[in-house]
Amino acid sequence: QVQLVEFGGGSVQSGGSLRLSCQVSGGASRSYCLGWFRQAPGEELVGVAAIDADDSTAYASYLAGRFTISRDDSKSTVYLEMRGLKPEDTAIYYCAAGPAWYGLGIRIPGYNSWGPGTQVTVSS
Repeated sequence: QVQLVEFGGGSVQSGGSLRLSCQVSGGASRSYCLGWFRQAPGEELVGVAAIDADDSTAYASYLAGRFTISRDDSKSTVYLEMRGLKPEDTAIYYCAAGPAWYGLGIRIPGYNSWGPGTQVTVSS
């Protein structure tokens, strides 16, 4: 299994922006579908965005276009650009990897490697 580590979390005011990054090691990142998930306090883990090996993307509908996922396989890194942040975006954000070409999207089953998470806090 690959290893993943997230970077870039922090605190920001409502309306602000953050860019999360996730470093993939122990395998070729292009071999994986990479996704971002989040868990808010007291709530379940939910999908945010995913990008497959062919650069096809999937997003949670509730994001309304505020987030963008991208990948740079030359750096074995996947990014999540977050704009127009809201207090309800406060959560621990996790990066995950699953087998490419299976159409995993933002469904949690199928992702078998996870990072430790990074906290994002949005204040009003």
